[in-house]
Amino acid sequence: MEFTTEPFDLDEPPPHAVAARDAVRAAELDAVDVGPFGTSAEGGSEEVLAAVGELLRESLRAGATRVSLQVNVVPGEGA
Repeated sequence: MEFTTEPFDLDEPPPHAVAARDAVRAAELDAVDVGPFGTSAEGGSEEVLAAVGELLRESLRAGATRVSLQVNVVPGEGA
């Protein structure tokens, strides 16, 4: 999965971005890559779905006005 939260701030990560990042880092995922323009993570389908729910709840609670999310399924690796 890949996601970004808005509103965007280049000077420092806003609270909603930190909340989303922390939610994904705490999830049981295989890999998490935090970048300045988005975060990506990999894992099994159930773990990714659970992480998506948590990142949405936490980032919206922390003030996100928009969350852009993309989920890709690798054939043969579960859905």
